This record gives sequence, C-alpha cells and structure tokens, in this order.
Amino acid sequence: MAVTQQEIENWLWDAADELRVAMPEAQYSSVVFPLMFWKYLSDTWEHNHQEFLAQYEGLDGLSLEEAREIEYRDHQSFEIPLIHAGTVQERRASWSSILATVAQHGLGQRVRASLQAIESANPDKFSRLFGSMTWTSEAVLPGEVLASVMGAMDRTPKMHEGNMSHDVLGGAYEYLLKRFSDGSGTRAGQFFTPREVVELIIELLDPKNHESVYDPTCGSGGMLIAAANLLKAHGGRGYTLSLNGQEAVTDTAGVARMNLFMHNLTEFKVEVGDTLRDPRFKKPDGSVRQFDVIVANPPYSLKWKPWTNDPRAIGGVAPQSSADWAFVQHMIASMDPKKGRAGVVLPHGVLFRGGQEAAIRQRILDDDLLEAVIGLPSNLFYNTTIPTCILVFRAPGTKTPERQGGVLFIDASTRFTKAKNRNVLTHADVTGVVTTYHSGSDSAGETGLSARFVPAMEVVANGYDLNIGRYIKQAAAEQEDLGTLIDAYNIARAERQKTEQQMFAVLSAAGIEGFDE
Repeated sequence: MAVTQQEIENWLWDAADELRVAMPEAQYSSVVFPLMFWKYLSDTWEHNHQEFLAQYEGLDGLSLEEAREIEYRDHQSFEIPLIHAGTVQERRASWSSILATVAQHGLGQRVRASLQAIESANPDKFSRLFGSMTWTSEAVLPGEVLASVMGAMDRTPKMHEGNMSHDVLGGAYEYLLKRFSDGSGTRAGQFFTPREVVELIIELLDPKNHESVYDPTCGSGGMLIAAANLLKAHGGRGYTLSLNGQEAVTDTAGVARMNLFMHNLTEFKVEVGDTLRDPRFKKPDGSVRQFDVIVANPPYSLKWKPWTNDPRAIGGVAPQSSADWAFVQHMIASMDPKKGRAGVVLPHGVLFRGGQEAAIRQRILDDDLLEAVIGLPSNLFYNTTIPTCILVFRAPGTKTPERQGGVLFIDASTRFTKAKNRNVLTHADVTGVVTTYHSGSDSAGETGLSARFVPAMEVVANGYDLNIGRYIKQAAAEQEDLGTLIDAYNIARAERQKTEQQMFAVLSAAGIEGFDE
C-alpha cells in the first residue's frame, strides 16, 4: 500500500517531537533534516543494491571489482561507503548499520563519522551537505535522545522511490520546514519564505524550459524548487532548469541541498558565502555570472560593509545601515542581458527612503529597469509583521512596449486570509495578483486589487518616490505604511527641534528669559 502524505508527515513529526526534552523547537531542523536525508540516502542505496544483487546472481565469473563497477554504473547514483573497511570494525555508513548500535555508547560519534564518510565518498554531490553537525556532540544532544529520534524515524516506511514518490518525500520535507517556522518564529523564519509568496514571485517571472534560475539568498531552496514545480505544472519540464543558489549560513545551505535532492532535482549548485562581499557565481573575467530568472527574499535592512569599488554599484552605494538596495543591485547585475528578469521581496522603506538609496532608485528608474511594484499585506512572514512589497525588474530594453517608460503599481495589501500566527495569501489571491500583473489594468471591482501604470514623468515629478500610496489612492486610505509614518514623524520632530533651537537663540539674544528649552 502506498504511503500517504499525511502518514509520512505524522511519522516525521513524531520523530522531531522526541527532541523536545533536549532543545527548543527552533533548533529541531539542524537534527531532523540531516537524519531524514541520511535515512533517505540509505534506504535508496539499499533498495538499489538489492535490485543489483538479484541481477548479479546471473553474472558468473565477475570479480568483486567488476561487480562493483557494474553496480555503480547501472544501479547507484551515489555511494554509501564502508567505514574501517577490511577490519573487524567494518560497517557501512548506512542508517540501518548505525541504528543497530544505538544501545552502545558514543552514538553521536558514529553518526557523525557516517555522515562525514558519505560526504567524502561523494564530493561532487554531497560536499558539506550535512552542515556543521554540532548536534552529534553528547554535550549538545544526549545519546539517549538521539537514539529516541532515530528509533521514531525508523518507524517510517522505507524512503526510496520504489516505496514513495518524490512528490511525497519533497512534500514531507516542506511540511517540516513550515512546521518548524510556524512554531519557532524568527530563527526558522529567516530561511523559510511562506510558500504562497514564493509561488507568487515565480508565477510573475514565469521560468521556461532550459532556463537558468538563481537565488542569491536561497535559504532552504524553496524558490528554486518552486521554479521547477511551476514549470512542471504548466506542462514544461522542470528538470531542465539550471538551479543555482548562494547562502551565507553553512547549515542552511545544507538544508537547501537536501531539499532539492528530496524533490528529485539534481541539476543544481548551492554555494556558501556572503553574496554581497563574496559572490560565488562568477564569469572567467571575474564579473558576476548572469541568469535568466533571479529571485530573492533577502534579510531586510541588513547592516553591512559597503562596497568601495564594485561594478555592481549602479547609481551609488547603499548605506551601511541597510543593504536592501545592494541586494537589488547585485540581482540587476546578475540578469541576462537578453531575457533576464528579477523579483525580490523587500520592506516598503526601499520605495521612499532618501540619501544614497534615493540616488540608486533614481538611476534604476532612469534606466527603465523597474517593471512593477506590488504591495503585499502585512504579517505574511514568520520573522516580521511589517508590510512588504515585490519589485520586478527587467534587463535593459527587454520590457514589452506597453511597459516601457513607466512602472506598474499594484496594491494587494487587503488580499489575505487571517491564520493562527500570520496572514496568508490564498490561491485565489495569488492568481488575482498574477492576472492583474499581466493585464496591467485597474481591477479593483472584481478582485479587490488596484493597479495603475504610472509614466516615468510622474515618478520623476514625485522625486523618484515609489510609495504606492502616491499613485494608488486606495493604498494610502486603507493601509498607511508604518515605516512611512515613522520616517515622517522623525523628520518633523527633527525640524521642530531645529526651529525651537533657533527661536530660543533669538529670544536669548534679545534678553527675553523664562523659556524652557
């Protein structure tokens, strides 16, 4: 009998719940995902090995070396190596082999040795896959708790394609990602973008067969996977996409790699490093590599060390207090000049903040790179309640004729459903935004959305301010942006204090006393 999605999710959560006595829920993912993926690899390898043995029985006269060559040519796509090969301690670095030793002292050390052996045996596929593995230390996770987690996870059916589809496996992985994020707030939310927001961005950018997709802050890899899934749902071939991502946190990059494998997506490359300081995808001449589709949900208002001499800094350099526009500049530099397009989620402050950010915004608008600004509801994300927006960019000269020389504004701030911990976008909400984006019309009557194409001259007349409320009245009337209000208050307060100081100075010079400063 086939394993249902609900069954595998329940089993896996039961295993994760064994960790409650040892660590907060925010840390579950660092343990559960490596164990789950290790079991998946082991079950798959052993299933393929049994298939090979059934065939190998009829292959008389082959040496062990010849048999091994046939197995890894025709049956296996990766290796689960032997540990201490040729000794009395020899055992395979598989789930079942180590599980048989759970009663022995030092379980964490044996698990760590097995995972490291798998990484070493498959450097092209699994290098640094399992992250730092600090949880294998007895001081971090007691052996008896690790044994309980493994025992609970072992109650799940064999995790190989002959027993359950990759759709079920990938769905279970995403279920755990969401469950951890729902229950743990900021820490997990930093690398998990809600699925409906991911789907919206991917729908807007519409990847095609054989295109390249890049996420410079890829987190758990959800946007890369969504690109392949959407293409498949539209009748395309998701496996033809070249999927590329960079992630600053080593353990999170491992989560992304495991997530991609669980979804049966093998044509990917996930690099580790700070994208702004050390972009890992480069051309031979040292410039950043370019892609057809670029997607991102970068960390908001991240403090960073500004560039001193970087060709990505079109229009200027973003201030140290916020790297928001630096991520945009990197994405623009990464767009293929013929058909590149980019979509990024950012806080509303990027639309109106002054100083260096205003100069960058002016250059991008003057070059006609910004196609659309889409205002989203507040409280959509796990790590912030502020309203956000999606900015859509197109490579120079690649906008459709009707979109050239202006920006499409869409207000979707009222399209959401309240859930337990946050607001969510329904399928109808996502479809409504995508339809409005493609039509470019004001569809406020039917969908609850407002849209308006604004000529560049009007944006210039407003000092390159992109605040949605300037161009769509409904946005200003129904949902004042908290960031706008705070900025306006601070400016007014500073002006008042300056005026008061001037007044007190004049009064004092005139010999008038009795005013308290």
